[in-house]
Amino acid sequence: MTPETVATPAAAARPTPRPRTLTGHATLNALASLLDYAARGVVNLVITPVLVTSLGRSLYGVWEMLNRLIGYMAATDGRPTEALRLVVANQQTADDATKRRYVGATLKVWLYAMPLIVLVGLGMVWLAPILTKVPAAQRETVQIVTALLIGGFLATTLASVPESVLRGMNLGYKRMGLQTGLSVLYGVLAVAMVTSGLGLAGLGGAFLIRTALTGLCFWLLARVYVAWFGVERPAKSEVKALLSMSVWLALGDAIAKLLLASDVLILGVIVSPAVVTTYMLTSFAARTALGIHVYTAGAAMPGLGALIGRGELPRAAAARAELLTLTWLFAITVGTVVLTWNRAFIGLWVGPEHYAGQWIDLLVVLATVQSAFIRTDSYIIDAALQPRARTTVGAAAAAITIAAGIVLTHLWGLPGLCISIITGRAVQSIAYPVLAHKHLGRARTMRLVDGIRLGIVGVGLLTGAVLLGQGIAAPTWLHFFAGVVATAVVIGAVALFAGPSTTARRAVLRRLASLRRPGSGA
Repeated sequence: MTPETVATPAAAARPTPRPRTLTGHATLNALASLLDYAARGVVNLVITPVLVTSLGRSLYGVWEMLNRLIGYMAATDGRPTEALRLVVANQQTADDATKRRYVGATLKVWLYAMPLIVLVGLGMVWLAPILTKVPAAQRETVQIVTALLIGGFLATTLASVPESVLRGMNLGYKRMGLQTGLSVLYGVLAVAMVTSGLGLAGLGGAFLIRTALTGLCFWLLARVYVAWFGVERPAKSEVKALLSMSVWLALGDAIAKLLLASDVLILGVIVSPAVVTTYMLTSFAARTALGIHVYTAGAAMPGLGALIGRGELPRAAAARAELLTLTWLFAITVGTVVLTWNRAFIGLWVGPEHYAGQWIDLLVVLATVQSAFIRTDSYIIDAALQPRARTTVGAAAAAITIAAGIVLTHLWGLPGLCISIITGRAVQSIAYPVLAHKHLGRARTMRLVDGIRLGIVGVGLLTGAVLLGQGIAAPTWLHFFAGVVATAVVIGAVALFAGPSTTARRAVLRRLASLRRPGSGA
């Protein structure tokens, strides 16, 4: 008997570590994403009043417009890193050399796109002062800031290579805390740059520093946690396959950017950057809440995709019904809280003069509720591996949103813009449920009477919040947070027991209870 075969009592008593399940990985990945998102939200909450005060309403609006403008560049790189994530996730059991070749293919596709990136970047540097309508004395500054943001975009695309590998290997949670720290660092740098007199150029520099550091950290994480990580020369077939997938992803991303980022640019060009600031500040709470929904709903998609892939369509339809009910509860509760307390929040945060009014508030919340349901069904369509149908509908919605936005903003200003957003996205609100039903074998998701009941209760709660919110004040942050928590608890309970059917409510409560049971799921 060799020494290695002798089992000591301590070794025998020590439990063998259980391998982390797919659910465990998914939970950690979701927690990492929510932590990063929360950190960005808190940093923005803290630094925005400083930026608005230091830059002024007009220049802060210019900063928001430039960020949206750079967002349009996302499609110019062909989205090879997103394709890499999907390929790595699909081929985790492939040999290491194959995965390294796909990393090489990603970099090759990115190099193919470089001339387009440079051309579009130069065009944006030239157009930025015109679109933002800044005075002649500030044109050069705006062009410098645009160039810095483009540099940050390039750094972000390179950082996405190791990030996509980590996420594809189901190790995205390894970044937990890293991006949180970088978000805090960016906030400190941004405030320091602006208050020292560097203005917009300082903000652009802070953004570039953060993206460069993010890229470096992700490369180090991938080298530590992914043993095979590296680059090998890809075969032509591998480059072609990745390029083909990237084209559809890039097209879908471009359409999403048109839908989600055109509002600020239309408003800034047609009205003024100062109104952009009012719009962004008023919609801050609703947009932040929507981001939380995106991360939590997205975490459920792998399981739903597995049900669809196995042909268990009735179970998938039941899961969709449950997800829609949870989306309704979240959207209505958050929407009611925002309409009740947003006026007080804006007054405490940046000053009451930046509040756009109750009707703009209502339109923003309605668009947010609408977007939550659109996102839910878009995830289901993607889980069924049908991105082409979703992209086609999204293109129609983007065309209507932009056309209506230009016309209605000219006519009615900010209210017209909000109406155009709701009108354009109505195409998705109608088409996405139809597509979801189609890919679920038309299995029944929810009874019509239950849907009508949810609509009536939701409208009632949102209407009451509009009337109540205009008379509520919060003299201190303590009063505000106490009021928000109390309102959320009461409205959440009312929505849960007044809206969903008894069957749907029991399903939701069972799902919430299962989250507290460790080890459930695969």
